[in-house]
Amino acid sequence: MNFVRAIAALAFVGPLFAQYGGPAILARGQSPGAASSSPIDFRPYVSVMGIYDTGLNGVSVDPNGTPVNDASFGVTLGFGVSGSHAWKRTSIGLSYSGGYTHYQKSFYDGISSQSLQLSIAHQLSRHAVLSISTAAALYGSNQASPTLPQTIAFDPNTTYIPTNDFFDNRTISVSTQASVTIQRSARLSISLGGDGFLTRRRSSALYGSTGLGAHGDLQYRLSRRTTVGAMYSYMRYSFTGIAGGTNTHTVAGTYSVVLSRSMQFSALAGVSRYENLFVQIVPIDPAIAAVIGISSAQQVSYQASLTPNLNARLTKVVPRGTLFLSAGHSLNPGNGLFLTSTSTDVAGGYSYSGLRRWSISASADYNRSDSQGNVIGAYGSYSASLNISRQVAPMTHGVLSFGARRYDSPDFQNYNKWAYNVGLGLSFAPGDIPLRFW
Repeated sequence: MNFVRAIAALAFVGPLFAQYGGPAILARGQSPGAASSSPIDFRPYVSVMGIYDTGLNGVSVDPNGTPVNDASFGVTLGFGVSGSHAWKRTSIGLSYSGGYTHYQKSFYDGISSQSLQLSIAHQLSRHAVLSISTAAALYGSNQASPTLPQTIAFDPNTTYIPTNDFFDNRTISVSTQASVTIQRSARLSISLGGDGFLTRRRSSALYGSTGLGAHGDLQYRLSRRTTVGAMYSYMRYSFTGIAGGTNTHTVAGTYSVVLSRSMQFSALAGVSRYENLFVQIVPIDPAIAAVIGISSAQQVSYQASLTPNLNARLTKVVPRGTLFLSAGHSLNPGNGLFLTSTSTDVAGGYSYSGLRRWSISASADYNRSDSQGNVIGAYGSYSASLNISRQVAPMTHGVLSFGARRYDSPDFQNYNKWAYNVGLGLSFAPGDIPLRFW
């Protein structure tokens, strides 16, 4: 998750209303997959899988005083529904999945997960569209991977839902963006709106975060294939457990182009100015403490700086799927362990649901972050995931999943660890086409 992506998920001009019809605009969070595909029927599923997870760690330490790094077998019951539908003036896209995991080791038992992605577009008038993009998640173990679902009209990577948590800790997160986009002419459009997010973690040792902001952008369509523009965004981060927060101002230029009938490129480039203001508790020298009778005091920490705001995405829409590659550098609210951070992200993914029996989804991502808030230092991760299904009977699919993630930090030795997960089971969904991965 990063700041550029978050401010980008602010609006989309739905192709349903035939007002824009150009390349997907990254500065508005648009998903080219959804914009290029026909409505998809709502399709539920239920699955039962045996799993094995490593790298499990609650917010605790082992008898040696080092972070827990555990492994356990388990069974997961999963369920969900996804699809899209369009009426005369309104379109809705939905991707929902949930699950409950029973682990062999009782410490991790009962981890449940919920994930919701919902896009709504409503035509207010002939030239104005209201769009709402909402993502929500409840999880105990964060194993998110980059994706571009076909059923929703925004890129999930443009939300504030955390993707780089270190601890297995019950977390709830909600991110919503709302915008009104006005098509001033066949070439010129303006979008104004706001966004907000809330993340809370069960452990009091970790930080929760809240964000509120506003944005505006102007886009001009140079030709059938090319759109250019400019954007501005303001965001305020605040955190639980510590007084103060972060204010950010971002300006950027935008560029979108259709490279071929199925391939698009979108980018933005600019700069963010951020101000960190925190009130921290610091120890007092023993000699001073002996005189004044207290061992600690409050200290105000202030930092103001500039950081590049860069993001680019290349996508190719294939029958029943999407191939994408993205990269960026921006600001984000941290991962509960670290506060406000600058991050570099590279991600790619591919999804395909064949006409016969097979379906596949694969993704990989790399993140390098530098904490600018409570603790100064570098941290990050790189990961890969693979999901394969094959129809083995009517409405029945065999499913295999595998994921691996490496947590990496040159400054914090105990942050370095591997986490693996593998699952094998059956999924049940109506219809004759292979299971679509959510």
